[in-house]
Amino acid sequence: MSSFTVNQRTYQLPDRPIAVLCLDGSADDYFDAALARGRMPNLQRIVLAGFRGFARGAMPSFTNVNNTSIVTGVPPAIHGVGGNFFFDTTTGEEVMMNSSRFVRVPTLFPAAQRAGRKVAVITAKEKLRDIFASGLIEHGGIAFSSEKAGQAALASHGIGDVEAVAGPTPEIYSGEASVYVLRAGAELLARGRADFLYLSTTDYMQHTYGPTAPEALDFYHALDVQIGRLLDLGAIVGITADHGMNSKQRADGSPNVVWLESELLTRFGSGFRVILPITDPYVVHHGALGSFAQVHLPLQASGLPPLEQILQWVRTLPGVTEALDRDTAARLMQLPPDRMGDFVVCSGRDTVLGRTPEYHNLKVLHGGLRSHGGRYEEIVPFFFSHPLNPTYTALAAGDPRNFDIFDFTINGTVIR
Repeated sequence: MSSFTVNQRTYQLPDRPIAVLCLDGSADDYFDAALARGRMPNLQRIVLAGFRGFARGAMPSFTNVNNTSIVTGVPPAIHGVGGNFFFDTTTGEEVMMNSSRFVRVPTLFPAAQRAGRKVAVITAKEKLRDIFASGLIEHGGIAFSSEKAGQAALASHGIGDVEAVAGPTPEIYSGEASVYVLRAGAELLARGRADFLYLSTTDYMQHTYGPTAPEALDFYHALDVQIGRLLDLGAIVGITADHGMNSKQRADGSPNVVWLESELLTRFGSGFRVILPITDPYVVHHGALGSFAQVHLPLQASGLPPLEQILQWVRTLPGVTEALDRDTAARLMQLPPDRMGDFVVCSGRDTVLGRTPEYHNLKVLHGGLRSHGGRYEEIVPFFFSHPLNPTYTALAAGDPRNFDIFDFTINGTVIR
């Protein structure tokens, strides 16, 4: 049995393939709906033979934050990625955090590869591939996205025949973009080209459909087929999500938005910069509207009331649930202070935060608005194909985090 240590965690590798799945946007409601209707028989196998529970994700409940936490095993305060997007005060630029240069610690993958595993990391969204691939390809590993599957090359991705393995490159705004990730992972495992998998999907379907929609049920059934393949190939499977998903609209179907920058302008004057860390290239998903915002005070702050008075006023806005100064938010949410605004705002289960009505193009949204980012999308599913040993059963009854998933899957499961 080999082992490796990364970011002060040691992983004792069992003599079985490992497959960890991050099913993007998968609030537990989606699994409940599919299981109740008999659409996920392989997940039912996991529930009966293994473990089903909950974990707390990293805040804000966004993709880059949580995927980076999962693949490093540490919170954002340590790895440095506190959003998909941030305002770099050193350069005065608003920057997308979709590169490994923003990650301050190594991922698990190069160490697992050096420990003798054949590592394959597959994501739906190309924006995550650079983070996942960092240090892996040069050690013989594989990393590619379903979004750009046809562009994968041996020198840059560790594999050059993705479409021959898993089929034609899918449209990113589709359920197939996620199913493809799992199918490709199962194919690599079946062909002996990988035995340590991280498979990360996209949340287009959850942004578009509620848990009981026929399209969502069909989608989860398709995922379940590939989960069954991984089980049948002998993998120890761990499943979690980066965040949940909730409807963020009014009774008439219109988006339920607090235009935070507009509100601050009206009340206190110009100069506030509201940063929405959900912002990424996939605006059809959410229109850059989420339930978490970083706010930078005006550079010329003369005449402004004290910060606590501003926070007290922000807390009175309908739909706002939290307004915290930087230090408090960094402590409570385990965020990197140097990549934060002067204060943080979170909104409720049915509400999102925006900058101004002019800033957001809501015409790009497909159907109603479903989104994430706040506390109400923080709790995510936690599944394991095998029972947990007593130590990890106790940990699961406490406050497990979704970024403990590799630890639980590798160190915590009982192989029978």
